[in-house]
Amino acid sequence: MALTEKQARFVAEYLVDLNATQAAIRAGYSEKTAYSIGQRLLKNVEIQKATQKAMEDRQHRTEITQDMVLQELARVAFANGTDFARIVSTPTPTTVVDDEGYTQQVMQPVQRVELIDTERVDPEKRAAIAGIKEGKFGIEIKSYDKVRALELLGQHLGLFDSRAAQNQDRENNLLDRLLDGTEEEMNTDDLPEVQ
Repeated sequence: MALTEKQARFVAEYLVDLNATQAAIRAGYSEKTAYSIGQRLLKNVEIQKATQKAMEDRQHRTEITQDMVLQELARVAFANGTDFARIVSTPTPTTVVDDEGYTQQVMQPVQRVELIDTERVDPEKRAAIAGIKEGKFGIEIKSYDKVRALELLGQHLGLFDSRAAQNQDRENNLLDRLLDGTEEEMNTDDLPEVQ
């Protein structure tokens, strides 16, 4: 069954921001009922097929793959400040006064931040740089949100799934191991040591 003109517009608008309510409004549905209409439209099998096909077509047009997005997120997530700057200690002559009032010159290390030339920064690491500008106090390097990139990667990989965490907790549970087996069939070599 073919989509109506409004349904086809909804699919096109949904691809803009993946917000069903806003897509319904932009497609011409009532603002008052846009939320429920958007949810109902997303459950429609024909609209699901059209949305999936449109997403696949867009992926082929843009040649952006899920792997490319994950790699870019990983570049941001695993970049460090030391990829772009380093702390340098320079011995600097300093005059000091001892307890008896005598002055003398001593060499004391003075630390400063030295930026690494962007040409020398690995292109993989440069992906984490959101911007570089000369500000009131010198050159500022702004990076993309590392924590958010880690969250997105973790969600994609299922690292924050509560069921996975429960399985991990049970993996090294000594009591469960003892209750599950008898002494003859249980290999105690891989049990954690108790101190």
